[in-house]
Amino acid sequence: SKTISKCYVQVTGMTCASCVANIERNLRREDGIHSILVALMAGKAEVRYNPAVIHPAAIAELIRELGFGATVMENCGEGDGILELVVRGMTCASCVHKIESTLMKTNGVLYCSVALATNKAHIKYDPEAIGPRDVIQVIKDLGFTTSLVKKDRSASHLDHKQEIRQWKRSFVVSLVFCIPVMGLMIYMMVMDSQLSHAHAHHNMSSEEMEALHSSMVLEYQLLPGLSVMNFLSFLLCVPVQVFGGWHFYIQASRALRHNTANMDVLVVLATSIAFLYSFIILLVAMAERAKVNPVTFFDTPPMLFVFISLGRWLEHVAKGKTSEALARLISLQATEATIVTLGPDNVLLSEEQVDVELVQRGDIVKVVPGGKFPVDGRVIEGHSMVDESLITGEAMPVTKKPGSTVIAGSINQNGSLLISATHVGADTTLSQIVKLVEEAQTSKAPIQQFADKLSGYFVPFIVAVSVVTLFAWIIIGFVDFEIVEKYFLVSKSL
Repeated sequence: SKTISKCYVQVTGMTCASCVANIERNLRREDGIHSILVALMAGKAEVRYNPAVIHPAAIAELIRELGFGATVMENCGEGDGILELVVRGMTCASCVHKIESTLMKTNGVLYCSVALATNKAHIKYDPEAIGPRDVIQVIKDLGFTTSLVKKDRSASHLDHKQEIRQWKRSFVVSLVFCIPVMGLMIYMMVMDSQLSHAHAHHNMSSEEMEALHSSMVLEYQLLPGLSVMNFLSFLLCVPVQVFGGWHFYIQASRALRHNTANMDVLVVLATSIAFLYSFIILLVAMAERAKVNPVTFFDTPPMLFVFISLGRWLEHVAKGKTSEALARLISLQATEATIVTLGPDNVLLSEEQVDVELVQRGDIVKVVPGGKFPVDGRVIEGHSMVDESLITGEAMPVTKKPGSTVIAGSINQNGSLLISATHVGADTTLSQIVKLVEEAQTSKAPIQQFADKLSGYFVPFIVAVSVVTLFAWIIIGFVDFEIVEKYFLVSKSL
């Protein structure tokens, strides 16, 4: 066995199980090839060969001759099994050393690391030579109890319900307070246009205009410098700033802590500055007991928050829909498998229920009618119909007889089957589908990456321009105030 090497070939152009069977059947006939195992979804073939007779490039060439694309994969570590275990009963560093050294001496174990503090063991192994149950047995023989690290099968990381709820709440709060603010604003605009219309037609003096203006209900001063309009706008703006903008503030602070500036920072800056500026101007007007009401921007934060939180809410609803499909896929996986030991003439000697992660390649698994197939495999004994609609979309049940291939996650219907496991754990078709969908969800479109990169420069640029503008006008105001009056004090021209 020392002369046998292993290589992985990336195969493209396979469409169904018959392509897999075709490649396996033809390559097994070739000299120097011991065994070949093809995974359809992963598009990968694992070949064990005799390097004295044949080399990986020639194997890829043989697959190409069958009409498929084939390239030899350099990183051979992809086929290594990875096992995460909880080990109980370790007391000191010598226990750790005992487990590590014994495992490293075991044939098929490539790497092993045991942490005393967390009671965890991380093991890499060659699935051809050894399996997870053998590794667990070695540790048990040393006198320790061990169990698998329980994987989260509920797919809770795909759940967007909480985000959907919080953005919906943020949107509703902003909307409730935004509608009256918009109402006030529209009322003021209409009244202003009517006044300027009256002024143009009836040749009123500025004093009469001021008198008319202040006679409006909203311009009535509750306190010197504090009009009804400004007071109502302030009252409506505070809850939006606190409840509507809560998540924006949290995310902006996180971004700033990591020295990045995203869109949340910009939203928070825009709303906070509008709110604080208006609030300070009001305080100043009240302190000076001003006769003319100051111009405030309390209408900006509610309107900004309404539109942005609506966008975030819709975005999470869309994400939730995609994730739901993935969560359903994950739930198709069987959790347990019945492993059997066969005697001569396929007589059942014993059977045991094990966790699906403990099934090893080459194990004989029994699947009863109504049961799910825990792993991909080949039927050795039994006849049955299998419902594969969840994976292949094939509506009619498929007949399975000795030699047929079965897919993990499909449902056995009427006969008991014995199958030999060919792909286990992360190599099964279902795991590969889940992995592909997850990758598609996490990978960003090129335009999205560009937008993210751009916003990294955009936010600091906008802030810098704003600060420069502010200081420019302050300096102009100190040097020559007439310029400011000329451009900003419109009431003078009325």
